[in-house]
Amino acid sequence: METAVKISHRTEQISQIFRAQQINQHVIARTSATERIKKLKKLHKAVLDNKEAIRKALYEDFKKHPSEVDLTEIYPVTGDIKHTISHIQKWMKPEKVGTPMALIGSSSWIHYEPKGVCLIISPWNFPINLTFGPLVSAIAAGNCVMVKPSEHTPAASAIMGKILRDIFDDNEVALVEGGIETSKDLLDLPFNHIFFTGAPSVGKIVMAAAAKNLTSVTLELGGKSPTIVDETANLKAAAKRIAWAKCINNGQICIAPDYIYVHESKMQELIKQIDLNIKKMYGDNIGQSDSYCRIVNNKHFNRVKSYMDDALENDIKIERGGSMNGAEDFIEPTIVSNINTEMDLMMHEIFGPLLPIVSYTSLDEVINKINEKEKPLALYIYSKKKKNINHILNNTRAGGTCINHSAIHFFNNNLPFGGVNNSGIGKAHGEFGFKAFSNARGVLKQWSPMSAIENMMPPYNNVKQKLIDLSIKYF
Repeated sequence: METAVKISHRTEQISQIFRAQQINQHVIARTSATERIKKLKKLHKAVLDNKEAIRKALYEDFKKHPSEVDLTEIYPVTGDIKHTISHIQKWMKPEKVGTPMALIGSSSWIHYEPKGVCLIISPWNFPINLTFGPLVSAIAAGNCVMVKPSEHTPAASAIMGKILRDIFDDNEVALVEGGIETSKDLLDLPFNHIFFTGAPSVGKIVMAAAAKNLTSVTLELGGKSPTIVDETANLKAAAKRIAWAKCINNGQICIAPDYIYVHESKMQELIKQIDLNIKKMYGDNIGQSDSYCRIVNNKHFNRVKSYMDDALENDIKIERGGSMNGAEDFIEPTIVSNINTEMDLMMHEIFGPLLPIVSYTSLDEVINKINEKEKPLALYIYSKKKKNINHILNNTRAGGTCINHSAIHFFNNNLPFGGVNNSGIGKAHGEFGFKAFSNARGVLKQWSPMSAIENMMPPYNNVKQKLIDLSIKYF
């Protein structure tokens, strides 16, 4: 527990940084595309220069393999930076829009301006990726930013702090470390925008705090993302892609396949193929594989274990896996069947390498069951049948969808990434991230000496009423 003196000192430090950013925000807002590109290039270089240190930090926090760090932490950030550098000049230009005939003599456009001083609260599961990703968008939009990374990944937080201090002064970008009390102090401040990535339960707390200051929010949350495998699917390809998306980062990924609905005629073959692919990736002794990382800490190990314990009490069938080691925060990739909807496995986002699998006969029944739950962050469809694919797309709701793959939509910066309702509010990545940190300011310019609307101003008479009637009818 932090002492009162430490809490007071920390609170004052946070307030000082915030006030400095408030003063500096208008200077940063006036920066050109060239100046913002220069900053992004510095960040890109710093990430690459510190690649070994980032790899070391993620191994310390997760025992994550260097290749997985490169793929899931470094590549998304460097890719996002390069994409943003290529498009930022276009995004910053005024966006011309049409003007109705009733306002003839004027022209209209949208001016994208920075929101001001922003807060990014990032999670522990992909600390580099999910901190620097939104930061790239915030910098591109011309904001000052305070960053609060997760306390669960201290090694990653330390290297991010070093990188940002080497590039930015605190009055532009500052990283603040700490736990729940630090988050509370930050959320008390009147930021102009908050970008939060984490659990829906915490997202509600963030949104409630933001409401006190009428602060806009982007909430990247999670939930239970379903996978549907129909009778026409290529099972070998589906199994390989599902196994990868479920096991990467030890299942601690918000867009992991949370559970599977598979046509009853393909269930046993799908289980067999997933098992084969897990063995191909990690070998027969998964605990000895350096390619398979760990649950982030013992608290989260016990959380995932409790789901499994509850399922075992409800007579689930373990189709593969099942071994756990609390001393190493190790949980083996585990497929379970004989599921009921009241199990903790089906009530909570798993965020671990447990994969419930349920057989079905009726696709409409599957759709109804999915629609009974909160809208997921992702929904995956494996099928060769266009009719089935379209039927699922048109009758479900989700933040994003992959057809015949899992999770890789995250890597496409041309697509909006985010959830809906319980799985999130707002979108990120590329232009969508730029707009999340921008205010779309509508501008109308009257360039003609005469304005059509002036002919309909008071005092009203029959002639003006006819002009109003014509405008309503034709314009």
